[in-house]
Amino acid sequence: MTRSRARRLLERGTWPEVSRIGDVLRTESIGGLLLLVATVVALLWSNSPWSASYAALSGVRVGPAAWHLDLTLAGWAADGLLAVFFFVAGLELKREFVAGDLRDPRRAVLPVAAAVGGMVVPAVIYTLVNATAAGGSLAGWAVPTATDIAFALAVLGVISTHLPAALRTFLLTLAVVDDLLAIVIIAVFYTAALAWLPLLLAAVPLAGFGLLVRRGVTSAWLLLPLAVATWALVHAAGIHATVAGVLLAFTVPVRPAAGAAVAGLAHRLEHRWRPLSAGVAVPVFAFFAAGVSIAGVGGGTGIANAVTLGIAVGLVAGKTVGVVGATWLVQRFTRARLAEGVSWWDVLGIGLLGGVGFTVSLLIAELAFGTGTTQDGYAKIGVLLGSTTAAVLAAVVLRLRNRYYRLLCAEEEVDADADGVPDVYERTDR
Repeated sequence: MTRSRARRLLERGTWPEVSRIGDVLRTESIGGLLLLVATVVALLWSNSPWSASYAALSGVRVGPAAWHLDLTLAGWAADGLLAVFFFVAGLELKREFVAGDLRDPRRAVLPVAAAVGGMVVPAVIYTLVNATAAGGSLAGWAVPTATDIAFALAVLGVISTHLPAALRTFLLTLAVVDDLLAIVIIAVFYTAALAWLPLLLAAVPLAGFGLLVRRGVTSAWLLLPLAVATWALVHAAGIHATVAGVLLAFTVPVRPAAGAAVAGLAHRLEHRWRPLSAGVAVPVFAFFAAGVSIAGVGGGTGIANAVTLGIAVGLVAGKTVGVVGATWLVQRFTRARLAEGVSWWDVLGIGLLGGVGFTVSLLIAELAFGTGTTQDGYAKIGVLLGSTTAAVLAAVVLRLRNRYYRLLCAEEEVDADADGVPDVYERTDR
């Protein structure tokens, strides 16, 4: 029986993991709705008669110039607030692979392969479009590689679709691995000049932060100064400061101390910081990053630009082909089968939903083309167009399956013995 189950892809996980992921997704869903609101407000404002005031607000500088931290509000949103987002993503990723269901390599291989496929294929499509079209730019090859879990969940919330536990888990883990790969791309490919002294100095507060958290220290008065110092030195080194968020997250222990009655520190920090990430950091960044003037980039002709097309096609077709293709390859070479109740239509829907790239895509666009440039405007239109198209197509596919999803979700909620654990997970655990 164990051998048979090991050959199943997209099985529902253990109850503790499914329960935890459910809590995470509820927080991200609320953040996704705030993200949608922030995006709409930014687009309306930047295309209104008062667009100059939007640009003026984005360009307000705050911070000490002596430390090269006199950043614009848009810059603080991208470099500062998104560091919180990547800190939470780093905590989630470490928990998944150290204490979650993905510590089993047989479970981890699918979301990792799907994330890699969902990044490689869009990058290839973008490169092909821009290498062969007039006015193309290869600098933005990484823009369509990201998946925005908050935006994707907002889409699910708007269309009222009930994804079963296995698909929710797959979507989240795929997006989290996607975030890690994105931060690697940012650090490696979008670092123009590296200053070694600040980078070496950053190891000091980073080590101090790691030492304290491993000793169970949770005091913000001790941890925040070290985290801010690490962030500032990474920023001074010329690496995008969001990388500091992931580095800090990877120092946090996941498992509680032996005999401890409380959850590991990673769980507690994630629980503390995720609402700030989903409810403040990401929506504020979207507000400053999504405001592109359609008239300022050529109106309707901007849609035909190679950068715009490469990103839009990469998000819609590239993500779908990458995720579905990688899933098929894993099935083919491991001789596994999809879990009972899961079909290739479901994988297609998740692949399309993965094409809802937004937060990290906008960040990479700014790094690739420069904030406020014409090509940055083309890239933002491509991100908005591709994400919207992917969302609509995903909504159609998943909505067609929604009646079936309702039945699965209802089955997953039955707890006949009232012990707090749905019966399907008790049968699975046996």
